[in-house]
Amino acid sequence: MIDIENLRKSFGDVEVLKGINLTIKEKEVVVIIGPSGSGKSTLLRCMNYLEEPTSGEVSVDGIVLDGEANINKVREEVGMVFQRFNLFPHMTVLQNIMLAPIKVRHVAKQEAEETARKLLARVGLADKADAYPSQLSGGQQQRVAIARALVSRPRVLLLDEPLAALDLKLRKEMQQELKNIQKATGITFVFVTHDQEEALSMSDTIVVMSEGRIQQIGTPIDIYNEPENAFVADFIGESNIVDGIMRKDFSVTFSGHTFTCVDKGFAKNENVDVVIRPEDVDIVPIEQGMLRGTVTSITFMGVHYEIIIDINGFKWMIQTTDYVDEGAEVGLYIEPDAIHIMKKSEYSGMYGDYSSFSNELDELSDAESEPDE
Repeated sequence: MIDIENLRKSFGDVEVLKGINLTIKEKEVVVIIGPSGSGKSTLLRCMNYLEEPTSGEVSVDGIVLDGEANINKVREEVGMVFQRFNLFPHMTVLQNIMLAPIKVRHVAKQEAEETARKLLARVGLADKADAYPSQLSGGQQQRVAIARALVSRPRVLLLDEPLAALDLKLRKEMQQELKNIQKATGITFVFVTHDQEEALSMSDTIVVMSEGRIQQIGTPIDIYNEPENAFVADFIGESNIVDGIMRKDFSVTFSGHTFTCVDKGFAKNENVDVVIRPEDVDIVPIEQGMLRGTVTSITFMGVHYEIIIDINGFKWMIQTTDYVDEGAEVGLYIEPDAIHIMKKSEYSGMYGDYSSFSNELDELSDAESEPDE
């Protein structure tokens, strides 16, 4: 469907995309995620030639997007929802949605209006058909933009953080509605977001980006359970990432204890990164623990507590439904399948210690305890 080979894009002397290779299949939902400045929006814009690649190749259904391609014809099949809604201010909501089918696809006005009204109902704006964009909230304008992109029935829909302007409740409703629309229509979705939960819940495939490069491509389960480096482990969810030594297959030493694990294929005594998700650690009586530490902070998060535990100067995060007193000495128990081993990378040592998290809480607590002058 969409094939990207060794794509590079520079703005002046700044290289934003650094050799991207990616294949997107028909009817797939692909979510591109990464921090601000990682190149994800630029990559999306290259997929319908809104940005011209500096080098490399982007093709849609075998058509290479370059100066010789019929870009307007390609864009009939590749719709886009922008971060900025780009609605025509002098047109009503209904007119904004009807414009492309009538002018580009030469659909009859009555048919275009019927389709537009159905889409407005799907995005919860049936009563706003005669309103102008200036009369809508930012979230409502974004939903109009989504309806407008869908009305022409594109084969591919590119969405650049389309739900960022919505409040939490409406964002979750629209996530489900977009999933329903995609399933019903079979449109290929390519979705850019910085929201980890959105990426995990909406995608068939996640593409994790950092500094203009793809760090990992995989299913949501693979990305979460089998991150390839410390950046991915830290960016997708919370992770405790500690230095370890792979003694042999299925045996790793970290934090002063040797653990059984499920990983193999590393060199004997190879230095590795060890990833353990906060929800995969059990707090137990100190005499039952594989590791021992001191609780330095506890935060109630609604469905669980986030507990910071100091183990030999390294701060671990544990997520549990059990309350533990701050200052308590506790044991930690870790099952073999909760331990994930990664090779060392350029990101090793940069992530996974919650000391800064704990220090920030201490600073806030100290500030709140100071008397007003």
